[in-house]
Amino acid sequence: MSSASSPPGDALGRLCDASAALGALVLLAIAGMTTVSVIGRALFAHPILGDVELVQLGGAVVVACFLPYTQMRRANIIVDFFTTRASAAAQQRMDLAGTALYTVVMALVLWRVAVGGIDIHAAQERSMLMDLPLWLPYALMLPGLALCVLIGLVQCQRLLGRGEAA
Repeated sequence: MSSASSPPGDALGRLCDASAALGALVLLAIAGMTTVSVIGRALFAHPILGDVELVQLGGAVVVACFLPYTQMRRANIIVDFFTTRASAAAQQRMDLAGTALYTVVMALVLWRVAVGGIDIHAAQERSMLMDLPLWLPYALMLPGLALCVLIGLVQCQRLLGRGEAA
């Protein structure tokens, strides 16, 4: 399915693409750093200090960057084994319920990540080995999570609009 057919949908599609591209860059950086660390450990007995910390923090950011892309393209895992014989209207109602539930859960995750980031910033918590501020990955996750919520709301609106038209 294309990103959308309306100008707001096109803008959301571009934001999703940008978010996924940013996630890909972070993932490539993590992969490169891991490769250098493994080679350094194997050949020189000198890995990159804090490589595991960086993988953990970067991994959370990567996931948050990729989530909007998958939701926009409705590429999240859907178990349709039980619904293939349902009517189109029933499938649409289930899609709406699933999208609404996803949106609510993502809104809760967004809220808790924001609160967690604020609390960690206030406590001035830092990573153990690299002494990185731990609020930073929380802050970097917020745009992707917010984009997921926005996409979910737009998709719910479209599903409701289709239901009213039918």
